[in-house]
Amino acid sequence: MTRPFYPFRTSLAALAILALPACAGTYTGPVEVTRFVAENPVGLGEGNITLTFPREITNEIARAAFADAVAGELESLGYTLVMERGSGVQEAAISTSRGPIERFDRRGPVTVGGGASTGSFGSGVGLGVGINLGGGDGRPELVSELSVRITTDTGETLWEGRSELPTSVNSPYSEIGASAQALAAALFQDFPGGNGETVQVSVDELERTP
Repeated sequence: MTRPFYPFRTSLAALAILALPACAGTYTGPVEVTRFVAENPVGLGEGNITLTFPREITNEIARAAFADAVAGELESLGYTLVMERGSGVQEAAISTSRGPIERFDRRGPVTVGGGASTGSFGSGVGLGVGINLGGGDGRPELVSELSVRITTDTGETLWEGRSELPTSVNSPYSEIGASAQALAAALFQDFPGGNGETVQVSVDELERTP
């Protein structure tokens, strides 16, 4: 099978890098990551894999940013990205959301086989378009989230994880490209991770990671 082409990869990576300089009075992170690993994850981290979005993201820039970020991480693990499902092809189901931090309070963790939370960037909340939720004095105001579930071609869940990044609206990581790169990098750091573990990863640590 041929490797799919992701036309936004170079431009989005550049966007993430350009967005990194900090602004005064901003709040960023850390990224909180929760992961679950199946008891017998045969084939995890190798072979062919395709990307899917269980709930369509209406914002095309956001869709491209998260597809690009997750694809890059999966390739670095040893996967080969393909465009279509098929025999022996694993599936990485991507879900994303962003909203006011209050919306994410007191929510339960993801569980393997139970389904990661889903959402949409199509509502226009956040996305670096000047949405003002008040504050701006270094308090967390938004939470950006990425969830990925990896399954076999028969639907068996091998791995599932969720990463969340709280920021102020003026944080450079409230931008789509930067948040997608940070969330994906944290989610797949030290893959597959411990079953049921929750860890925190600073964005400074992610910037230092080659």
